[in-house]
Amino acid sequence: MTMENASFVSEFILMGLTDQPNLQLPLFFLFLLNYLVTVVGNLYLMILICLNSQLHTPMYFYLFNLSFMDSCYSSVFTPKVLISFISERNVISFGGCMSQLFFFCFFVNSECNVLTAMAYDRYVAICKPLLYTTAMSPQVSSLLMSGSYVMGFAGAMVHAGFMMMLIFCDSNIINHYLCDIFPLLQLSCSSTYANEIVVSAVVGTIVILSSLIIFISYALILFNICHMPSSKGWSKALSTCGSHITTVSLFYGLALLTYVRLPSSGFVEQGKFYTVFSTMWYPC
Repeated sequence: MTMENASFVSEFILMGLTDQPNLQLPLFFLFLLNYLVTVVGNLYLMILICLNSQLHTPMYFYLFNLSFMDSCYSSVFTPKVLISFISERNVISFGGCMSQLFFFCFFVNSECNVLTAMAYDRYVAICKPLLYTTAMSPQVSSLLMSGSYVMGFAGAMVHAGFMMMLIFCDSNIINHYLCDIFPLLQLSCSSTYANEIVVSAVVGTIVILSSLIIFISYALILFNICHMPSSKGWSKALSTCGSHITTVSLFYGLALLTYVRLPSSGFVEQGKFYTVFSTMWYPC
């Protein structure tokens, strides 16, 4: 009997960002600089939040975890991309590829959940200020954060588990610089129908629920702001939510550009281009 999770491919070849030799070195230094800024900047913010007792609030607790996720998220891919710029053969093992896919899904799903929790936090802070201390107690914040990580882990396990059940027996060249879901599905020798259903179900559920919660939270915030008598309250509320709205817009906007399939032959190349911003530049 043939094993369903058997794979004849022991390693994959990543095509990378570009095959033009004259761009390899400039891109190496550009991505290295971006990676250092991302890691150092997020690490500085995390240390600052830890050392400053005045920042030990739910909002900065979420920012701490968001910075941690962004640093890890960037570290999943950037070191491998940097090596690809200075090496002749960009190879990744089957296990390494599946691990990269798992951590990619884990941090993306977790960050989506954290952004949703932050929207709820902003709603309570602006619309229910007298109940904020109770509603967003350390216990509640820790529970929301733990739930974000658990849901991210569950989603990553589902994606990686179904991917490992596929059979890869023909081409092992991934037209990408990382082990992403759709480029891997294109290489499978077996049916990918179940994987596509899982991707649609898991991603659709997470996106719809988180988007709905964020939309309702900001709709209530906007309704509350409209009934504020002073312009000072307006400016305080908008300044409190401005950075979060920008982050959510970038996160979901880049995700839609990267993963919404369009009837175009250049979908893979377009997806690769937008993934650069979502995996490299967005964590900054």
